[in-house]
Amino acid sequence: MPGLLDYSIWVLCTLFEAGVVICAARRGVFRRYLALNLYMLASILVSIIRLKILLAYGFGSAEYMYCYYYSDLLLTIGLYCALMTLYVHVFEDLGAEQYVRLGAVLLLLGTAGFSFAIVQQFSTKILSHFVVEVSQNLYFVGLVLTYVLWGAILKLRETRTRLIQLVLALGLYFSLFAASYALRNLYPGSRGVWDYVTPLSGCILPLAWGYAFWQVPEEARTVPAHLVAVPR
Repeated sequence: MPGLLDYSIWVLCTLFEAGVVICAARRGVFRRYLALNLYMLASILVSIIRLKILLAYGFGSAEYMYCYYYSDLLLTIGLYCALMTLYVHVFEDLGAEQYVRLGAVLLLLGTAGFSFAIVQQFSTKILSHFVVEVSQNLYFVGLVLTYVLWGAILKLRETRTRLIQLVLALGLYFSLFAASYALRNLYPGSRGVWDYVTPLSGCILPLAWGYAFWQVPEEARTVPAHLVAVPR
């Protein structure tokens, strides 16, 4: 059963997520970054539902496990869609929005098909394992796509500071989760540590996005090359 620290991190992360929506609405960019804000609202709703099921059935119950993993898949798909909208923002001047959306759908379907092929070969409980497999694979795809997007930002010399910070925050978020997942498998004896590191990592994304919406004006500009320049 989660302890006081677990609940504290849970509440803190949920408050940060609510802060993102509030900051975006106050700055008048809620609709411009609609997918990002809808993801945050969905995450808040999922947190409330998970808490109710946790209190009703307990942490180790089948009901909570099903709720957790199925809702995690929905949130992962939501975050993937949010990432794709950042692609649209970066490539909007090139008129490539339709190609980005088509590519996003095809990649999502391809990831689902690949995950199903793996689960079908090695598992008897196909649906449950499929949900977990798709979530993990989408996180990996999201990590790769975020770095690809960052490369595109540098290549296209994108200068919108807020957009750059939103992408960098997402890259950091995916990287931390990937590192946490890898280290958890490499050092299973330190499982208790990762039980706190992973939720704390989840607080970084809403905190960074909230900062970008509240503190960074839409008209602010940055030269991305300066962010990666190495003094000689």
